[in-house]
Amino acid sequence: MKRLGVDTGGTFTDFVLWDEGQVRVHKVLSTPEAPEKAILQGIRDLGLEGEPGLAVIHGSTVATNAVLEGRGVRTVYITNHGLGDVLTIGRQARRELYNLQPARVPAPVPPEDCLETGGRLGADGAVVEDLGAEDLDALAARVRERAPQAVAINLLFSWRDDRFERAVEQALSGICFVTRSSGVLAEIREYERGIATWLNAYVGPLMQGYLARLASTLGDARLTVMQSHGGTLDADQAGRHGVRLLLSGPAGGLRGALHLARASGVTRLLSFDMGGTSTDVALLDGDLRLTGEGRIAGYPVAVPMVDMHTIGAGGGSLAWVDAGGLLQVGPRSAGARPGPACYGLGGREPTVTDANLLLGRLPPDTRLAGGMPVDLAAARAAFEPLAARLNLSVEQAAEGVIRLANEHMAGALREISLARGHDPRQFTLMPFGGAGGLHVCELAESLGMNRALVPVHGGVLSALGMLVAPRGRELSRTLNLPLAETSDRSVQAELDALAAKGREALALEGVSEPSVHQSVDLRYAGQSAALNLPWTGLLGVERAFHRAHEARFGHALDLPVELVNVRVGLSAPVPALDLPGPTAAEPAGPRGEVSVHGVGSPVPVYDRDTLPTGQRIEGPALITEAVSTTWIAPGWSCEVDEAGNLVLGREG
Repeated sequence: MKRLGVDTGGTFTDFVLWDEGQVRVHKVLSTPEAPEKAILQGIRDLGLEGEPGLAVIHGSTVATNAVLEGRGVRTVYITNHGLGDVLTIGRQARRELYNLQPARVPAPVPPEDCLETGGRLGADGAVVEDLGAEDLDALAARVRERAPQAVAINLLFSWRDDRFERAVEQALSGICFVTRSSGVLAEIREYERGIATWLNAYVGPLMQGYLARLASTLGDARLTVMQSHGGTLDADQAGRHGVRLLLSGPAGGLRGALHLARASGVTRLLSFDMGGTSTDVALLDGDLRLTGEGRIAGYPVAVPMVDMHTIGAGGGSLAWVDAGGLLQVGPRSAGARPGPACYGLGGREPTVTDANLLLGRLPPDTRLAGGMPVDLAAARAAFEPLAARLNLSVEQAAEGVIRLANEHMAGALREISLARGHDPRQFTLMPFGGAGGLHVCELAESLGMNRALVPVHGGVLSALGMLVAPRGRELSRTLNLPLAETSDRSVQAELDALAAKGREALALEGVSEPSVHQSVDLRYAGQSAALNLPWTGLLGVERAFHRAHEARFGHALDLPVELVNVRVGLSAPVPALDLPGPTAAEPAGPRGEVSVHGVGSPVPVYDRDTLPTGQRIEGPALITEAVSTTWIAPGWSCEVDEAGNLVLGREG
């Protein structure tokens, strides 16, 4: 069976085709107004139209962009009497602590679309206010009057007993897209649960429509979608779980990073995925790290997702001068069209990619997606006004842009490592994305790191990661009990119930024996935050919690421990994908030389496809391939390993 990984990014849509042990990669410019157009173009370019038995695994940005751009569907929010303002009030945390005149933040749901009803439970699960047939009929009439495209239901303590939410769901069935909090996130905290449920409703109809259009154009191909936690699910189910797709593409990148790092015997990684619009950084220590504290567009997203930090610094990030005369880079981006000035598509503002081209780090004969040449003259014309305003030469301005973009990314890498108690020097830095290899050496130096790994096919690693992502589910439920008041048997029963639910869902996708990972969230009494730990029984997990708390926060407390949530992750076996190693037999010489700003002599340019296993290259040097370029800075060297990855090192 041919498998095609597809990652839709803000600038490019990437493709990796796996066909009987052979790999083909491809890129096309994204079409943000209709992402399926770029996908279909790539499929045509690869000659896969009508291919029988084709499996397509897709990382989609439709849900993400809808939230970031505020283009979701009109949604009615249903909650208990007196709680209609919960999503607007939130946690009352100020985004800008010292701003005395903060900009007003629009309410997620307008007040007129927040409907209140009965069906209220107490903290102990007892009924405080009932919900009868007349109440449901009246609620349905009010919803029809509002004529929304989606409804989000979030009733108090539905994680304990969801009968009232199910009754409301049934009463509204057939009116529009309906989602309930007990089906999205059966956990404590009504605000976070409510936001997750609203987001699921807000993007659900868009995802259903997009995936239906894409599936219909793919014909007999089987379409699956990457979820934010790094597992996939069938497209016909994905539309009802839009909130779980918000980090779809980045999760694929981390799957690919783990797969290729393991092929080189590396398990501890600091990764940065530098695309055209943004950069995602993550810390990987043997496996994906998940979090329930992610955010998007300022909203908390409490569903499980890969733990990463995102900043607006990518190859297409715009350089500009602020009112104080200081150089800034990002967060605005040139996007896919017009893109950086050097794309020759009408862009006139300077970007990071233009800066790399002007400095010679991106060779002038580089070909972008679809064989598109780069336009050096256009890049220079875009930088000249910026350089004049800064009273610098074009090359000096370009160097400043690169240094500032690097500092933004280094700050994000420190946030994900040092700020959490991890020494980056004990990890290997792995860049990917089309622009990652151009910045890896400077970033490693700024973090005191002496080792980096540039993966094969790094420019399309998110798409490759789709091919090694297992089908999976992440399920959770709040118990919120003192650890001393429960038992091994009762906790295990809750975990087994979640596992049975997950097995049932995966069985519909043909997965018969998934692996199961069980864990619990613990906290000290009086705390609000919890730590997630593998379930090893009450005694073992309590001891592990004290150690983990001390490692994370510097101290352990002599306080009772509470069990907040139980969690179960299920995944099918990882699809086999043994990439062929380098095929060249003899060391290859450079295919040419270029001038690089700041380097006194011509810099050799190597074609990565011609490098055999074991070839060593001393910096400064450039290594080019179809989908990315790697800059080996002075003082660094690189060696090709058996997996085809470039192992970079320097004297420390």
